[in-house]
Amino acid sequence: MKLNCDLGESFGAWSMPVESAIMSVIDQANIACGYHAGDPLVMKQAIFLAKTHGVEIGAHPAYPDLQGFGRRSMAIAADELMAMIQYQISALNGMAELFDMKVSYVKPHGALYNDMMKDVMVRRTVMQSIAEINKQSLREPLTLMVQATAKNDVIREEAKEWGLPLYFEAFSDRRYTDEGFLQSRTIEGAVLNEDEALAQAEQLIEAGTVTTASGNTLKVDADSLCVHGDTLGAVSIAKRIREFL
Repeated sequence: MKLNCDLGESFGAWSMPVESAIMSVIDQANIACGYHAGDPLVMKQAIFLAKTHGVEIGAHPAYPDLQGFGRRSMAIAADELMAMIQYQISALNGMAELFDMKVSYVKPHGALYNDMMKDVMVRRTVMQSIAEINKQSLREPLTLMVQATAKNDVIREEAKEWGLPLYFEAFSDRRYTDEGFLQSRTIEGAVLNEDEALAQAEQLIEAGTVTTASGNTLKVDADSLCVHGDTLGAVSIAKRIREFL
């Protein structure tokens, strides 16, 4: 199992200073592309750190929501959303080329990620966005990162239509619902504290399961484990998870 983190999420004077400390222990960096966080300088710095530590780069596109950190759902027409996603991926990939690197996967952020997992039409739009980029590229196709749920096989079949490889992801620092989704951040306890996150990570790595908010146990078949860069104690959590792995 790989370890990934949402990074590059500083913006102007707003700083999320975990990149340099956490980059050395992760495998995959999901780098913000300017719509929910990040700016050109922050993107460039995150790419440089990823190259320095041999970390795989993923684009982390979002709804255009700087004020809400991309965590508010938006009703956007499919063609417009597709262009927004492609714009963000292209911006990050263009910056990566300055360092002779390439974006290798895409993980939507926040509300866009949640909407993608729950709404088949949003998911199709995301998949088509990436497939169109892959069609025009001579390099290895971009992989789409999605949440690992009981519907992994359904999403695999959908992705086949677009020729998309997939990464299935689990979360170390977020509470799960009985449906296998992430509990809303508006609910107290939805973001796990350091001890809880470490316990959940260990359970995911060793047993391939997660305990939900109501105490049920769900099977989670994942390729990559996420630590959010804005979670309190993210660096410490990531270092401990690296020890587990």
